[in-house]
Amino acid sequence: MAHTPNITWHHNKVTAEQRAALLKNRPCVVWLTGLSGCGKSTIAVELESQLIERGHAAFILDGDNLRHGLCKDLGFTPADRTENIRRAGEVAKLISQTGVIVIAGFISPYRADRATVRALLPAGEFVEVFVDAPLSVCEQRDPKGLYKKARASLAQGKGLGMTGLDAPYEPPETPELHLRTDTTSTAACVGAILNYLVQHQRIL
Repeated sequence: MAHTPNITWHHNKVTAEQRAALLKNRPCVVWLTGLSGCGKSTIAVELESQLIERGHAAFILDGDNLRHGLCKDLGFTPADRTENIRRAGEVAKLISQTGVIVIAGFISPYRADRATVRALLPAGEFVEVFVDAPLSVCEQRDPKGLYKKARASLAQGKGLGMTGLDAPYEPPETPELHLRTDTTSTAACVGAILNYLVQHQRIL
């Protein structure tokens, strides 16, 4: 889509350094990617809670929540999935510019789409976290009943475009963090993310 020629990006007087001093953190987007049922939401909720308890500004950007509003016109075709992540990336970018640590939980199955979001942000501000669990474990958890529904549909010769079953998931090749939720506790996963944010001076 072409840009309208008569619009201009407006800059703020408040600097990123001023926001960092106020919030005790530097902005970043912690992008949790993985199959449905891998543990993204569980990790996101606990990570946000711990950051707030430590006095840092954090906000969860949840994939399902966006589909209730901003992305409610989108389905689950490959093109719609790409547009969903594009919109999510733009929202994450805007929130992060306020100085808040954004915790984004999206299946985001395509590497190219995740790379597009990374390119929106300054170097070091996109933290890709591969929340990894075997498909069998995700199916056993199945918190939304999606796998059960998809399996039943496939048994009838129909597809639902369920990521991991009849739609692809492209795992990150070089994520900042790779968390195995089938063998690692939620507390340990959240601890690994917090350690990363401290080591890379995202939380001060």
